Amino acid sequence: MPYRSGVTTIQLSPATRDKLKGLGKKGETYEGIILKLIKRCGK
Repeated sequence: MPYRSGVTTIQLSPATRDKLKGLGKKGETYEGIILKLIKRCGK
């Protein structure tokens, strides 16, 4: 993936990545999944 200004990288184990992917819908980005989880936490 080419470098994009304003985008960062986080490291996850493959197991955590797979769990995160399982929480999303088809075509949903990891960012979308994470933002949805943050919203559910009331943050």
